[in-house]
Amino acid sequence: MAFISNGTTILDNGAFSVGLGGLVLLSEQTASASASIEFTSGIDSTYPIYKFEFINCHPATDNTDFAFNMSTDGGSNYNVTKTTTAFEANHSEDNSTAFLGYVATRDLAQSTAVQDLILDVGNGVDESCSGTLHLFNPSSSTFVKHFISVFNGYQSINLSQNFYVAGYGNTTSPINAIQFKFDSGNIDSGTIKLYGIKDS
Repeated sequence: MAFISNGTTILDNGAFSVGLGGLVLLSEQTASASASIEFTSGIDSTYPIYKFEFINCHPATDNTDFAFNMSTDGGSNYNVTKTTTAFEANHSEDNSTAFLGYVATRDLAQSTAVQDLILDVGNGVDESCSGTLHLFNPSSSTFVKHFISVFNGYQSINLSQNFYVAGYGNTTSPINAIQFKFDSGNIDSGTIKLYGIKDS
């Protein structure tokens, strides 16, 4: 098996190949005692899919939820109506707790509230959350705005939580800004990257 790279292929052994080039880094923000992180540019009709990557987002406050909301007016208001679904899997360090199931308290039904992406993140020096969020065709003037997120967090009770959220912003207006924040206190540290994904 040969491993080669020519800028568009990272693995090619004659039988199959894995392509690169569809993912374009648009911007990156690093938190430092930040009340929120907002992306108010770069989300437009250039790409059909946008991907956010969250790397070690660490809360200043213990046992707090990481959430997001969307805007149709460039970030003046983060209040897009959303309908969502959420489920989680978790497992504690001492093996005393394990769970897989729907989380009815964290879904939304035609609500403008923030949508939680991960729950109860700890603020210990080694505790944080990481994950991804995909936003589909945010500039459409015809369709609602679908999104899917997957996160893992180190909960304050020494537990790994894998949290899944999907849903849609129920608006045909273009989404052009997104805000991320913890529901209590600042984002003490962490990096969020915004990518555009080409359709070919």
